[in-house]
Amino acid sequence: MAELDIGSHCQVKSCNQKDFLPFVCDCCSGVFCFEHRTRDSHSCSEEPVKRTTQKEAGTRSYPCSFQDCKGKELLPVICPHCEQHFCLAHRHQDDHQCDKLEVQKPRMVATQELVQKIIESKDGTKSKGRKGAKNSATAAKVALMKLKLHAAGDKGLPQTERTYFQVYLPKESKDSSKPMFFCSKWSVGKVVDYAASLASLKNNNNVQAAKKLRLCHPQTGKAFQMDDNLLSILAHPEAPLYNGGNVILEYLDNECAGLEDVSEYITPS
Repeated sequence: MAELDIGSHCQVKSCNQKDFLPFVCDCCSGVFCFEHRTRDSHSCSEEPVKRTTQKEAGTRSYPCSFQDCKGKELLPVICPHCEQHFCLAHRHQDDHQCDKLEVQKPRMVATQELVQKIIESKDGTKSKGRKGAKNSATAAKVALMKLKLHAAGDKGLPQTERTYFQVYLPKESKDSSKPMFFCSKWSVGKVVDYAASLASLKNNNNVQAAKKLRLCHPQTGKAFQMDDNLLSILAHPEAPLYNGGNVILEYLDNECAGLEDVSEYITPS
C-alpha cells in the first residue's frame, strides 16, 4: 500500500519539521510548524496589513454642511448641484439654500411675470377685483410661487405633502401675516398649534375657559373644526381653501362660530 503524503515541512531551514497541520503566516504566506508559527519565531520580513474591522468601518459619518445644523448621516447625501454633504432634512436645494439655485431665480421671476400677463389678458376687470371660486384658485396658483420662496415650516416635509398659506395673524399680533407651509395630512388642530409656534402666539387651546385660537376661512370667516383634515378642506366643493391661498388665525370665544368681518384682516388688492 502506498504511503500517504500528508502535511508540509516547516520553511525554517534549521527546523524543516513536517507538520500534519501546518500554519500559514498571514504576512509572508509561508508554511510553518507549531513552534515557528508566530512572526517573531520565523523572523517574518513582511509587515502586517492593518485590516479595518466592521466596527471601525461603521463608525464613519457624514456631517451636514448647512449652517448651524448638527445632523449626520451614515451614508453620503450629496447635492448634485453644489456637491456638498447634507442631512436628509437639508438634502433639497431650497432646504440648504443651495448656491446653484440662484441661477434659477431669474427664470422663476420671468415665469411669474408671464403668468400674471396671461391672467390680466383673460380678465380685463382687474381693477374691479376677482371674485368666485375659479378666480380665487387662479390667484392662489400665482401666490403659491411667491410663498414657496419665503414660507416657514418643517423643512423635513416632502415637497409633495406641503400646503402653503399666507396666514393672517390675530389683531393683537406684531405682524399682520406670515407665509407658512404645513403637511396636507395634518388636522386643523395640528395646523393651528404649529402656526402658533412659528408666529410665537399664545396658545391656550387646552384651557377650557380661555379663548381658543382658531383657523378661519378667508372669505366666509367660518372657523374650521379642529378635527377636520386639511386635505378634506382643500377638496371642499362649496368653499374650499387653496394651496397658495389665505387663511386667518384669530382668538375666538368658545361659543363663537367664526369671524364677522374678514375685511379687517385681508385688504382686497
